[in-house]
This record gives sequence, structure tokens and C-alpha cells, in this order.
Amino acid sequence: MHIAVCVKQVPDTTEVKINMETGTLIRTGVPSIINPYDHFALQTAIGLKKQHGGEVTVISMGPPQARSVIQLGLALGADTGILLTDMAFAGSDTWATSYALSKAVKKTGRVDLVLCGMQAIDGDTAQTGPGIAHQLGIPQITFAENVEIEGKKIKAKRLTDSGYEFVETQSPALATMILPKDYVCSYPSFVDIFESLKKTYHQWTAEDIGADTAFIGLKGSPTHVNRIYPPPQREKAVMVSGSANELVEKLIDILKKEDFLKGVLNHD
Repeated sequence: MHIAVCVKQVPDTTEVKINMETGTLIRTGVPSIINPYDHFALQTAIGLKKQHGGEVTVISMGPPQARSVIQLGLALGADTGILLTDMAFAGSDTWATSYALSKAVKKTGRVDLVLCGMQAIDGDTAQTGPGIAHQLGIPQITFAENVEIEGKKIKAKRLTDSGYEFVETQSPALATMILPKDYVCSYPSFVDIFESLKKTYHQWTAEDIGADTAFIGLKGSPTHVNRIYPPPQREKAVMVSGSANELVEKLIDILKKEDFLKGVLNHD
């Protein structure tokens, strides 16, 4: 059994800053982390490997420093790490990213299961995983809380608007993972990190994966971001005190100032 896990290095969302003149993210000096949803997908893959054997390949696309998320995957138990890094990938949207990652998955050979995080916390589009499935021509299970393998069957418990549903499909397939309520992410020990340096690691360019340059980077991206801007800052919370009647009066005054009661309540 071979499981491929696609992960992304993202800026720590508590540290994100925006250049107000250019409308772009300031990444210099901002710490990066593995996307939390991808972290869970990685742990799921390693758990399946422990149950059924086989191997896990962790794949990412990004600048050379994104190797850190690959190394984390290897330290947690993945067998092979692949980083797609090439200036030709710069500016890729979710479609172009899905295309490149799918080419990398194909290059690894036979894959029984592809796991991705539901979405990246720096984009929240939830498009890359389904895009990879489309490019590979395999079935997909989205918003999965857990994944199980029974022979050729892939079974999952997935979140829906009305609750949960249990689904299954045949391998090869792709699943995108949500974060369960009781999820606790694991981190490797120093020994595991040291041992991971001995594992197989590849850096592939667009040429290495046979990517058509017309489908990657800014040129190959059908969508473009015109502007990035932060939401307006809100005033600090207001503390109120007094009797029940006084609190009601103060609360109504606050709601009026915020226009929450416009057209709903006329209080004299």
C-alpha cells in the first residue's frame, strides 16, 4: 500500500502582517508552520501505515525553505519526501497547484490513497485536494474526519451540513481531512528528527515532473488576486455594570450605535 500526503507550509496566522501600500503579505521574519489540516492528514496516513504496512510519501510545493514541512513528515514516520520547488511554480493558484501536485503523485508510481488537509489556513479555498483528484481521475471523499482501509475499499466518516455520513469508495482515491474535536497534533522526538535526515528526499523542478509550463505559475493560473487587505479593526470590548434594567438600557444603546437594531427596534 502506498499513501501520498500533500502538505503545505503556511505563515503562522497569529503573526501575519500586510503591507498596506502593496496589499501583499509580509512574509519576511514571519514564522512558518505546517498547515494544521495537512498535519492531521499526515498523522492519519502514518496511522494507516502502522495498521496495514506499506509506505507513505509526503509531498509539498513551495520555496526551498518549505523543506521543513517535508522533514517534519519524515520525522513523524513518512518514508519519502518530495519538494516541488522551481520559480516556474511561483504565483500558482489552486488549479495550477493541483496540476503540479498531481504530476508529482503520478511520478511516484502506484498510489492507493492520497490524503490532503481540507484547506490551507492562508487561503481557505478547499479547492486543491479536489483539484488533485480531478487531475488524477480518481474518486474523492471531502471533509473526512477519519479514513479506514479494508482491502480495496476506502471508508470514511465525513462531515456534512446536517451531521455525519459514512461513505466508501474503491482505491485509488483521495480524501481531504477536517480536524476532529478531540484532535491533538503530535511532534517528533529529537531522535526521530535525526533519523529523518537519513530518509529519501527529492527536490523536483517543473521539468522533473513533466509539467507543461502553460499550466503552472501565474501564466497557468486562471484566477488572480487583485488585492489583499485586512478587515477594519474593531474597538475594544465594552464592560457594563449595573442593575438588570440598567444593563438592558446600556445594551440597547450599544446595539443602536452598532446599527444592529436599525429597522428592528424603536426604543425611546
